[in-house]
Amino acid sequence: MQTEYDLVVIGGGLVGASFACMMAQAKMQAPLRILVTEAVASLQASTSFDARSTALSYGSQQIYHGLGLWNALSAYATPISRIHVSDRGHFGAVRMSAAELGVEALGQVVENQHLGVVLTQALEQSATIDYLCPARVNSLMPLPEGAELEVSLPQGGTGWVRAGLVVLADGGKSPLTTDLGIGTQVKPYEQRAIIANVAFSEPHGGVAFERFTDSGPMAILPLSPLQGENRGALVWTQPAEQADTVLALEDAAFLAALQQRFGYRLGHFVRVGARNAYPLSLSMAREQVRPGLVLLGNVAHTLHPVAGQGLNLALRDAEALTHILAEAVAAGKALGAMPVLQAYEQRQRQDQSVTIQFSHYMTRLFSSPHPALVWARKFGLFSIDLIPPLKREFARQAMGRADREVRRA
Repeated sequence: MQTEYDLVVIGGGLVGASFACMMAQAKMQAPLRILVTEAVASLQASTSFDARSTALSYGSQQIYHGLGLWNALSAYATPISRIHVSDRGHFGAVRMSAAELGVEALGQVVENQHLGVVLTQALEQSATIDYLCPARVNSLMPLPEGAELEVSLPQGGTGWVRAGLVVLADGGKSPLTTDLGIGTQVKPYEQRAIIANVAFSEPHGGVAFERFTDSGPMAILPLSPLQGENRGALVWTQPAEQADTVLALEDAAFLAALQQRFGYRLGHFVRVGARNAYPLSLSMAREQVRPGLVLLGNVAHTLHPVAGQGLNLALRDAEALTHILAEAVAAGKALGAMPVLQAYEQRQRQDQSVTIQFSHYMTRLFSSPHPALVWARKFGLFSIDLIPPLKREFARQAMGRADREVRRA
């Protein structure tokens, strides 16, 4: 096993694998030596009713297109042609369409397992990436230039690896951040997200629905039909104290409660698959960079899922970091040098701040029963739908285009 690398990515999930592919394809005079470690053995993808999905923004789709992966992903993607945002029990709604914004689709819904398989295959087929799975990083020791890592190897035993830069992308509960003393700022939403796939009587027509209710926001993303059933991916947030009750309902009672909250825009709900729930919070690492270390993905920031911005923001972070590191290599700078990593942090600060605030305050605004906020959101949705500049800005934020357009200007 090789023991010296320019870059080690800890975590071969959606974010870590995407970033490694970006770095492997970055234009450099000489290819980097890249290692990706993933602790969880990968599973073979198979289509099922209960497959979990991710909404990729238009910007994220363009990233995968640039990596040459979109042709493989498109077979498993459902385009979002329209977005409908509403507030239960109040007038006013935001309706956005791909046609009025001049794009083929506002985003794409891709089943996670297929996205994972395509990315894993890209890692395994890359000439410049070593991919170890399952392999767990047991310890990370900072060095004057980079870091030294102890890795549990797939064939058994352990090995030591040195890297000029370590990118930590191993999820929101990374034990390594605790070992390194990197704190996290957490704002609990006192909510839990119920995740399930649902079937309904009417075709979704490529519409993604986001609906705010007095008990919390909900979203239904369009999925491709399966065995003649119209399908959607449901994210339904509930107050923490009520989630277990809703989760435990018999299927018929669950569908009736969902029908009451969501309405009949998709006709009648006729089936619900396996349900899972997890607590929601906004979390942000107090440090995203250190000499020789960068945090990416949920380990850096975890957002409310209803706005669908978490992975899309992480992919923009990864894209920005790739550009900064490529510039550093061209200038003869060390990948892990603090000025290089601070340049990345500065570059992404506004995008992260705007996206996190957009997600956080949308959730807070539409979950509050306060009369002033009820009036504000009624007026806000009504205004956004009627005033074209507001609507375009709302759409650009939802599509993940605003920051990419600024960077290209």
